[in-house]
Amino acid sequence: MPPAPDSTRAAAAARVECRKWPDSPHWEFDAVRLGQDGHGTWVGITEGTLLASPTRAFHAAADHVTLVPHDAWWLATFYGDDARRPFDVYVDIATPATWHDDHLVRAVDLDLDVIRGTTGRVWVDDEDEFAAHRVELDYPDEVVEGAVRSCQEVLAAVTDRTGAFDGTHLGWLDRLRRTQR
Repeated sequence: MPPAPDSTRAAAAARVECRKWPDSPHWEFDAVRLGQDGHGTWVGITEGTLLASPTRAFHAAADHVTLVPHDAWWLATFYGDDARRPFDVYVDIATPATWHDDHLVRAVDLDLDVIRGTTGRVWVDDEDEFAAHRVELDYPDEVVEGAVRSCQEVLAAVTDRTGAFDGTHLGWLDRLRRTQR
């Protein structure tokens, strides 16, 4: 059984900013900081929330939660069983996230994504973009190594439903929905 969400901290406003290498605007959105567990800090995004980049924007089709791990090269977004969900799990391979003043979190998106679709199929997306940006944006060797290693580890965990990908998100999704009542 996954650990219960930490209920000692009240939900608070948060801002998530994903940048592109080395520090260009990418996706950003408002969220609710729900709490922490052994995997990291969980934020919630409600249906209808605006998610925007410099080139496009959309409103969240369903409630979902994002895990900001304590010190890992990824950010993971989890959906429940809402029929409008675009995916079950969507993991952005990124530099380790940093929190600023407890309400703003930033990470640099490194193109690679590990996805579990609504049918259960798991795949890695945007390998071509990673290969191109690796050269065009001159990713340092340690960034390339961190991204590749993280992608392999996350792919295995999402496929095997282990670690943070074992259903733990369901308690946090429930907490998000309770905070919105």
